[in-house]
Amino acid sequence: MSVLVVGSVAFDCVRTPSGQADNILGGSASHFSVTASYFAPVNVVAVVGDDFGEEHLEVFRGRPIRLDGLERAPGKTFRWRGEYPENMNEAKTLETQLNVFEQFNPKIPPAYLDSELVFLGNIDPTLQRRVREQIPKARLVGLDTMNYWITGTPEELKKTLAVVDLVLVNETEIRMLSGHHNLRKAAARIHKMGPRMVVVKRGEYGVIMFTQGMTFFVPAYPLEEVHDPTGAGDSFAGGFMGYLAQAGDFSESSLRRAMVYGSVMASFAVEGFGLRRTLSLTRGEIDARFREFKSMTHFDV
Repeated sequence: MSVLVVGSVAFDCVRTPSGQADNILGGSASHFSVTASYFAPVNVVAVVGDDFGEEHLEVFRGRPIRLDGLERAPGKTFRWRGEYPENMNEAKTLETQLNVFEQFNPKIPPAYLDSELVFLGNIDPTLQRRVREQIPKARLVGLDTMNYWITGTPEELKKTLAVVDLVLVNETEIRMLSGHHNLRKAAARIHKMGPRMVVVKRGEYGVIMFTQGMTFFVPAYPLEEVHDPTGAGDSFAGGFMGYLAQAGDFSESSLRRAMVYGSVMASFAVEGFGLRRTLSLTRGEIDARFREFKSMTHFDV
């Protein structure tokens, strides 16, 4: 199976307690596609500006990532600058330049229409829904969102939630979206809105999935050092969706393994600034850390 991702490609400037990196490749589509490509072919839909050169395209080339849907528009590529406090739980945005991303209107190339899995990155929910409508035969559609859309376009977001299968949000976002503080009650409210799967990203406390028949929790991998949390959520989504595409089914067993592979990929992503650590991975390293997760969390009853 192939995975389609619609989202942002950006240049980031990031400062954390571990250091600083300027003008590094980022954005939801970048983190997702590179991560998912370790498991399955990926089709990218995004927009970049005139300042996006061949050296940046090389990041995607040599991997099973198709760029037919990477639009080039006059102007500058989306740019984000932020910093993290000592605990690195939440970024502080210092500057956002939407640039060409402000007028982004996703167009799905004909070659992408057979994508069986779709990930709608954090963009306007109206645009997310338009993409969903262009791929009616997709077997699994996942969505990411944020507080800006939850509070600013609640009705449009509800319409989009009604036509997707999976939503990935953090604890603050699910509470805002559902009106419930308790995560189990919050997930139940989201299920009524449409998505049959709810994944709650909890940072250093791991990730938890709620379906209407299962609750499954995966702890965060105990790293010695975190360099840059930017893109960790999109890396989780890339590992999660990529593994499901590789597995070819959405059984409970596959969903549980996908949760662990998502956590594995997020744990690698934060070990370097931007995509540096993700780009240097081997499948052997990924599978070895998956086995570590299994060893750390398995017990007999």
